[in-house]
Amino acid sequence: MTGFPKLGILDSTISLIRDPYRYISKHCDELNTDVFQARLLLQKTVCMRGEEAARIFYNTEYFSRAGVAPSRIKKTLFGEGGVQGLDEEEHFQRKKMFMSFLRADKIGKLSMITCDIWKSRVKDWSSKEKINLYQQSCELLTQSVCMWAGVPLKESEVSQRSEELTALFNYAGNIGPKHWKARIARKRNEAWLISIIESIREGTFRPSTNSAAYIVANHRDLDGCLLESQIAAVELNNLLRPTVAVAVYIVYCAHALHQNPLIKHRLVNGSDKDYECFVQEVRRLYPFFPFTAATVKRTFEWRGYKFPKGRRVFLDLFGTNHDARTWENPNNFDMERFRDCKVNDYVFIPQGGGDHFRNHRCPGEWVAIEQMKIATKILVSECDYTVPEQDLDLRMGSLPALPKSNFIISDVRPIDKDEDLNDHI
Repeated sequence: MTGFPKLGILDSTISLIRDPYRYISKHCDELNTDVFQARLLLQKTVCMRGEEAARIFYNTEYFSRAGVAPSRIKKTLFGEGGVQGLDEEEHFQRKKMFMSFLRADKIGKLSMITCDIWKSRVKDWSSKEKINLYQQSCELLTQSVCMWAGVPLKESEVSQRSEELTALFNYAGNIGPKHWKARIARKRNEAWLISIIESIREGTFRPSTNSAAYIVANHRDLDGCLLESQIAAVELNNLLRPTVAVAVYIVYCAHALHQNPLIKHRLVNGSDKDYECFVQEVRRLYPFFPFTAATVKRTFEWRGYKFPKGRRVFLDLFGTNHDARTWENPNNFDMERFRDCKVNDYVFIPQGGGDHFRNHRCPGEWVAIEQMKIATKILVSECDYTVPEQDLDLRMGSLPALPKSNFIISDVRPIDKDEDLNDHI
């Protein structure tokens, strides 16, 4: 048994913050290894990448998620008491709740709502000089997911609630004023959702019994008790926030279309399979989550390395999706790699790996895929637009890694079509 390869640096926190997506892979390449140990935030942390690392990382016998998220992330991105921090049967019971309203038929209803809102927005954009695609995508996704989830939202409130939800993932990793902006947004968001949860329980607000808001408000955990109102609000947010975060992927779709005009031309008359291949390659290539974290549940040995109980471990999601041992020319955009490719749950992990029910793999990826297909179809076949001069380089030191401009489009012109977009999605 040997010790972990280590970096010759006292603490690597600044390096991680400056380049979160490439930090692990860069040092794996330097050390010629798939696993190394670094000190991050003054805590020993094992960093891993690749398919085999993912397989062991998602083995629930060895790793736990309970208590792994830093306090600053709980107070912004995740909230406190949510499903991300649970393990074993408690996690399975709570995850079942999410899976109940993420069935294909329910996701299809969300897609229909979003299609209609996209079309309406495109018409509005035609009268405006420039459109911030990221901001507009956040707003329309806020509007559609609230309508779908049974969360009441007035037209006049869309911008405010969108800003609050967006702040949770835009600024979660920041320090200073932006971090505090995210914490304030979390407090306001939870207060809003708590009032909705309590009004459902009191009977003063009656959404559909099939809606996510109703299901969350009436969910009972293993002890048979209703969730505390604050925790129920966190879990309802865990549906709204990730859906709004798909706006990041929508910008990536627009970016990929702009960088690959021949692909855009091909998609005009493309099949659903073409769109599936396109969005999956966007999810593989572009930076969404940099890594995920867990702690060692019990001491074990893997590849000759001893993983001590309690040690924090980071799994490189971005790096695994760019692993040259799995993906030929991994830094090139090639949607054809998904044409007949049967990828497994440990080599293609943009939103986590393993099983959706038992592991912490995000079930919201099904929503992400459908929302990306809808947005791409809109940008390809439902409107013409111009991409004005702007810096479109992705800021890899930021979370999320968006262009500085958030992707601006102009001269938007709707295309009249006889066929309904819903028939193509």
